[in-house]
Amino acid sequence: MSLQKVANLTIALVLGGAALWALRRILEPLVLAVFLLILVDGLARLIAQRAPRLPQALTLTAALAAIVGAIALAVWLTGNNVADFAAQAPRYEARLDELLFAAAQQLGISKTPTTSGLIHELNPAHYAGVIAPAVGHFGEGMVFTLVYLGFLVASRSGFDDKAALFFRTDAAAAEAARIFQRIRLGVERYLWVQTLVGVVITALSAALMLALGLSHVGFWCVLIFMSNYIPAIGAAVGVLLPAIFGLVEFDEVWRALVLLVGLEAVHFAVSHILQPRMQGRSLNLDPIVVLLALAFWGALWGLVGAFLSTPLTVVALAICAEFAATRPVAVLLSSDGRPFEDLAAGAAGAAEAEPGA
Repeated sequence: MSLQKVANLTIALVLGGAALWALRRILEPLVLAVFLLILVDGLARLIAQRAPRLPQALTLTAALAAIVGAIALAVWLTGNNVADFAAQAPRYEARLDELLFAAAQQLGISKTPTTSGLIHELNPAHYAGVIAPAVGHFGEGMVFTLVYLGFLVASRSGFDDKAALFFRTDAAAAEAARIFQRIRLGVERYLWVQTLVGVVITALSAALMLALGLSHVGFWCVLIFMSNYIPAIGAAVGVLLPAIFGLVEFDEVWRALVLLVGLEAVHFAVSHILQPRMQGRSLNLDPIVVLLALAFWGALWGLVGAFLSTPLTVVALAICAEFAATRPVAVLLSSDGRPFEDLAAGAAGAAEAEPGA
């Protein structure tokens, strides 16, 4: 790749990043809706394979109801547990004061800090002014995402006809269909891997939390499962939070330590044994690319960008692998240097597995 091409690519990335950041309020819910549509479509095809006699409209409705129901359940569990946290705040404050007193005695601090004093020094009003707009933006984004998803589902029946009329030649239409197939396959692979890994980590974590008597297990399970979709650091942080909460809830410190060690052990074992094996057969992304994508999309779109960083990189890999001019970029993004061969084989396998193919 010549120096001029590298310079042009760098300029294009900078300008593209600026445009993505400027349009983030519009693009975030739309991109989320598109990926939810891919998830709904994949689940609908899975239901159709398991129950081939069901009409297509019924399988799509069942898949959509399952996705929306899971989101609604997560929102309900979060809201219900946050209200319970608020009701139990005095007890948690008293326990924190005990921990602060014990820590001050161990460190030889004459003046023991209190929870109320620390909260006053942290100036929660300032953070509330920062958090409130973020929460409002998140709620607004969720509403728009569901609205976009509804319209995308309603208009998906006309996608094929529009695609046939959009391209002038059959070769161009076939090439576009091939790219879309690769994108769908790559995103579905990623979602399948992260979902299965999240279910395993969440189930093992739930068993450990129930065995030790931690409360609000449903809320922590939602947190652990959802954080798993943030690559590299999401699951590690997700299992850390209930362990920290255990220090406040448990009267014995050793139970919190056992919970911390156990949850981190579950995360380490699944993330370093099961997940690499599954990703080795399903994804073809270099690990450093995953981290850079997390930093890039997280800086542009915040938490939404962190969730979408790997799927968007999979999309970029599939598109770059299709064209000769951008294949060097796809080679850099891939883990084995052969992204187009891997995607072509995967796309052919997926086409053979299609219902009615």
